[in-house]
Amino acid sequence: MTLFDQIVLLLTGLVAIYLILRFFHRYRSTSQVCDVYYMVSFAVLLVAGLLLILFSYDALANPLVVIVAYLLPAGLSLGLVAEFYPRYEKAYLGFVMLGLIAIAVTRFVGPAGLATAVLPIFHSVAGLLIFAIPIMAITGGKAGGGFLWVTIGGTLIGLGGMALAFLKAGKQLLFFSADVVFTILAPLLLLMALAFAWGFVKHLARPQRA
Repeated sequence: MTLFDQIVLLLTGLVAIYLILRFFHRYRSTSQVCDVYYMVSFAVLLVAGLLLILFSYDALANPLVVIVAYLLPAGLSLGLVAEFYPRYEKAYLGFVMLGLIAIAVTRFVGPAGLATAVLPIFHSVAGLLIFAIPIMAITGGKAGGGFLWVTIGGTLIGLGGMALAFLKAGKQLLFFSADVVFTILAPLLLLMALAFAWGFVKHLARPQRA
């Protein structure tokens, strides 16, 4: 890991802290459970960035890091479901918890092949929700056009996650070799965080409708 990567990861952490504070401010006013999910996901991003700075990219090989990293897309997608489709929150929360248990079990006691298969399943569902829900919220009049940046952030995290998953499986996604992935990973995380920040801040500043 280069000094540039470390600086970029620190900037990503600052963006995460800013978003946590913004969601906490809204939570104090409205007590919406979606804000708790959002705060958890960006707290995970902050911790993950600090772990990478401390232990370099070798930390990605630790099973605990893989499990914790699942909480980022899971928390974001759960927050989006809770905010825009609250009637599905409990069912999706159950699915997220099932995914967390399945990933943990397969990482520590299950066969390596099963662990590789389980992770993309739950990541894909979370990624699709992060991609689709902002678009649906915009078209349904529940969010402004700026909320589309959340979809862009979800696309960036999806590409990075898929590339890492292929590397873990000993394969390569398109031109994303190990060298390419580790070269772009830190900037990709920063771009993802900035996209989320722009989309969510635009949404938080928008007058809420009943």
